[in-house]
Amino acid sequence: MEEIGSTEFQCPSDVFLQIIKGKCKTTLIVLIKKGRNRFGEMRRTLPTISERMLSRQLDELEKDGIIRRESFPEVPPRVEYFLTPYGETIYPIIREMRKWGYIHLEKQQSDV
Repeated sequence: MEEIGSTEFQCPSDVFLQIIKGKCKTTLIVLIKKGRNRFGEMRRTLPTISERMLSRQLDELEKDGIIRRESFPEVPPRVEYFLTPYGETIYPIIREMRKWGYIHLEKQQSDV
């Protein structure tokens, strides 16, 4: 980090990337937005991520205020995840970023 005067300077883009970096975090945000917000549903949708890693990514998103976890007093217990109002602000950015990713993947395939 650079120092400007006596204040540390953080690049806003780097702050954004710190929040979304991690295994499947952007996909988790999209799944939750689309209503696939239970742990088991996310786990089945993302078979390449371990339960431990999925739990860790959800915990980090919750800690950063992007999602909230809601427990329902039922038997068996039910837990669902929702985007917070703050998390809703990041969704359009992630949607556009993913669109660009698909375009880039297509470009790579056509270049082969």
